[in-house]
Amino acid sequence: MYLKAISLYNYKSFSEANFDFDTKINCFVGKNGIGKTNILDAIYHLSYGKSYFNPLAVQNIKHGEEFFVIDGTFEKNERTEQIICSLKKNHKKILKRNGKQYEKFSDHIGFIPLVIISPADSDLIVEGSDTRRKFIDSVISQLDATYLQELIQYQKIIIQRNALLKYFALNHVFENNTLSIYNEQLNSLGQRIFEKRKQFLDDFIPIFNKHHQAITGSAESVQLVYESQLFDNNLLTLLQENINKDRALHYTSVGVHKDDLSFEIDHYPIKKFGSQGQQKSFLIALKLAQFEFVKKQSGVKPILLFDDIFDKLDETRVEKIIEMVNDDVFGQLFISDTHPERTENIVKSTHQSYKIFNL
Repeated sequence: MYLKAISLYNYKSFSEANFDFDTKINCFVGKNGIGKTNILDAIYHLSYGKSYFNPLAVQNIKHGEEFFVIDGTFEKNERTEQIICSLKKNHKKILKRNGKQYEKFSDHIGFIPLVIISPADSDLIVEGSDTRRKFIDSVISQLDATYLQELIQYQKIIIQRNALLKYFALNHVFENNTLSIYNEQLNSLGQRIFEKRKQFLDDFIPIFNKHHQAITGSAESVQLVYESQLFDNNLLTLLQENINKDRALHYTSVGVHKDDLSFEIDHYPIKKFGSQGQQKSFLIALKLAQFEFVKKQSGVKPILLFDDIFDKLDETRVEKIIEMVNDDVFGQLFISDTHPERTENIVKSTHQSYKIFNL
């Protein structure tokens, strides 16, 4: 599977731009702020139906314009697939495959497997548990459509239960029977989500450890630890035990929406005790493990986006990535970089076909 071509209209910094791609390596080079990352984000958009960098969809429209369109042509299973993502101000975003509009964006997730490695990944370390949960969910959802639907349903019920708790507080009433209906639904969905996350991490962590050891030469001991309240009790019991707390807070304080993934070095938080270099190694290993996991499970090599990472890596880590390219581990690769000569030297050393786009 690979991306043959992409056209951008009023997307971020681009009024109109068209690119035809090599099946292996494609590099966007130029000064900072010229739009290299915007092209990678457009490719990400075609896979996930949203931006990797900007959660507010309307802000991806070029300043002064009313809409954006991203039009991509892929080759998958010897078939041409056209994916179009568009947004007009004050309208819903539209995602189409071969001219047919998706009713639900979730139906598209996983069709174009893709992994991005970017300096923005540091959010996984520095931000709250929500960011790390989204990482787990995005990997599982690319491979398991049922999981994604269960997750969406669970989140809807959490919103409804929270609204009910607020209603109780405002009106000084309490209806345990009504609340019990939500509790039962959350318990059923939450248990399935917990089991799938647990199974995923059981499979994922050894792959992560392998990549981390390869990148660092086994010089560091790191841990990925899944944290969930459901290890201690089923969700129904937890909800019943915490009802007074939930009534006081006006929201649901227990459940899989509180899960976290602890990033550790020598069993201490890497956020506090890891150097910048150690944090970079951790995140790159995490994303390479995501790539390998999705590849193994789907049988398809995901598209891989490297956003400005050669600026952030030492020579040893760059050599490790080149080695993986040479071993044909990756499929199609997209790279952004500020140094044209460096980029060309790196891609030449892979002995693969490539294109360089000077922006």
